[in-house]
Amino acid sequence: MSVAFERVDLSAFDGAAEWLGAEPPGRPELRARAVLVDFWTLTCINWLRAQPYVRAWSQAYRDDGLVVVGVHTPEFGFERDSDRVRQAVAAREIDYPVAIDNDYAVWQAFDNHYWPALYFVDADGVVRDQHFGEGRYERSEQVIQRLLGVERELVSTSVEGRGVEAEADWPHLRTPETYLGYARGENLASPGGVAFDRSRVYEMPEDLRLNHWALAGRWSAGRENVVLDQGDGSIACRFHARDAHLVMSTANPEPVPFRVLVDGAAPGRSHGLDVDDNGDGLLQEGRLYQLLRERGEVRERTLEITFRERGVEAYAFTFG
Repeated sequence: MSVAFERVDLSAFDGAAEWLGAEPPGRPELRARAVLVDFWTLTCINWLRAQPYVRAWSQAYRDDGLVVVGVHTPEFGFERDSDRVRQAVAAREIDYPVAIDNDYAVWQAFDNHYWPALYFVDADGVVRDQHFGEGRYERSEQVIQRLLGVERELVSTSVEGRGVEAEADWPHLRTPETYLGYARGENLASPGGVAFDRSRVYEMPEDLRLNHWALAGRWSAGRENVVLDQGDGSIACRFHARDAHLVMSTANPEPVPFRVLVDGAAPGRSHGLDVDDNGDGLLQEGRLYQLLRERGEVRERTLEITFRERGVEAYAFTFG
C-alpha cells in the first residue's frame, strides 16, 4: 500500500560532495514523472543483492520518465574515498548519477537510517513510498509504474543476480551480519575478550560456537574494525550459510596475501569469487570480499582467514 509522505526539499542534493557515473540531475530533471532515490554504501551485501533490480528499473523505465539517483553514504571510514566509490560504480555498471554524500547531508534530509533504502518520489516532489533492505521487488516496480502512469509486464520477475549479487540462500541462512569493531561487535570468543583501542595478542578458543568469532595474533581493536599489527594473524568464525564474505581494507601500498580454510581445509570448488581453489587471495582495496560460496550441502562450518602481513583492517562478516 502506498503512503504519501512530506515533500522532499530538492536542495538536499546540493549537499553532495560530488557526483559520479553521469551528469548530476538538475532541478527540472528531479521534477520528472518519477524519481527513485537509492541510498547505498559500497560494502553492503544487502545493497549488492538489490542492485540488479534498480539497474533493471532504470533501464526499463528511463524513456517513460523515471530518473534514478544513487546516494552513496558511507558506513565505514574508508568508504569516504570517492575513487573506491567510482570503482564500485564501474563494477556494478551503474549508468545513473550517484551523489557522494560523505557529510550525510542527503541522508539527513530524507531522515534515512538504512542501507539500502529506496524512496519513490512523484512529479510534485512528494515521497509516495519507501522500502528498506532487500525484497519486495515486484511491489516496488508496481509503485514505479503507478507514478509513471504505465502498465506492462514487470521486469523484476526476470532479474537474476550473479556472483556477489546473487540472492541469498534464505532457507539456510542462520548467521547474521557480524561487526568486528567494538562499537557494534559482539560474540568475540578469544579468551580475555576485547582490548579497547590498544594492541594485544589474541588466541583462538578451544571451541568456537555457532555465530561466534575469534582472533589469533597481535591485533588492535577499534570502534569500527580490528587491525592486524603483526604478520601471520588470523580471524575465524563459526557460521551456517551458503556464502561468507568479509569487509576488509588495508593501508599497505602492496597487496596483502591471505589464505582461507574451511573446517581446516582448502575450500576447493566452494571457494568464493575472491579466492582460488586453494583458498589463496589478495587484499588490494577496501571492499567486500567473497570468501566462500558453498557448492555442496550448506551446514555449520568454521571459516579461518590468515594474513601474512600486518596492516589488514577487518570490519564485518556478512553471509548469504
